Amino acid sequence: MAASSLPENSTYALEKLRGLLGSDNLEPDGKLPTERALSEMFGVSRRAIRRALEVLEAEGRIWRRQGSGTYAGQRPDDWSQHVGSLIAGTNLMEIMEVRLRIEPQLAQLAAMRAKPDDIDRMYELTKKIFASGDADSRELWDGALHRLIAQSAGNQFFLTIFDVINHVRQDEAWQTIRELARNINRTRPVSYAQHVAIIDAIAARDPMKAAEAMRQHLLMLQESLIRVTSLDAQGSPKELAEELD
Repeated sequence: MAASSLPENSTYALEKLRGLLGSDNLEPDGKLPTERALSEMFGVSRRAIRRALEVLEAEGRIWRRQGSGTYAGQRPDDWSQHVGSLIAGTNLMEIMEVRLRIEPQLAQLAAMRAKPDDIDRMYELTKKIFASGDADSRELWDGALHRLIAQSAGNQFFLTIFDVINHVRQDEAWQTIRELARNINRTRPVSYAQHVAIIDAIAARDPMKAAEAMRQHLLMLQESLIRVTSLDAQGSPKELAEELD
């Protein structure tokens, strides 16, 4: 059928596009096929596709990048451009103070809202943290666990704030100091047990216990970081870490 003779059923096109967004048939980066390809795929006119895409964009289900195409999900926030300078203007103790006031609340909400599949993934991530053999891997899996808990809380605004704080993990100095704290204080087994306690409370749907377990975990990290920063006077964190290797 010629493109000009395809039906202009925008409602049908919208229904098919919603199905596509909910499937696993998109590119890894979430990019949608071109309007022409979608038109041929669903047997409707390009104008019907265009109208349906406008509805999805208004709903925040898709976003468009000039000269690149259309992508599933919400448009990336431009706040990430400013996070680096924001983190540079703070310090580890300030970050820990914020984490202590936010993450216990996220654990509390996760205990009420986390799906069973999310809880299963939390346990798996905890095992990956403990099994990791290097600092970069431990930071990766630890960050993934804490973000999954934040995501399971079901509050997008809270999650955005968490992502700002969690951005500090990209800083090499943070990773060095965190690993030094683990080595000096021998916290890895304790941290593993604390992670399990947090997830057990979430699985038991006990919000208060989950919040307290998270608070105790972060307090231990805060205490370890205080000890490390006090040792910094004896040498840089990197030098101290090398001495322990």
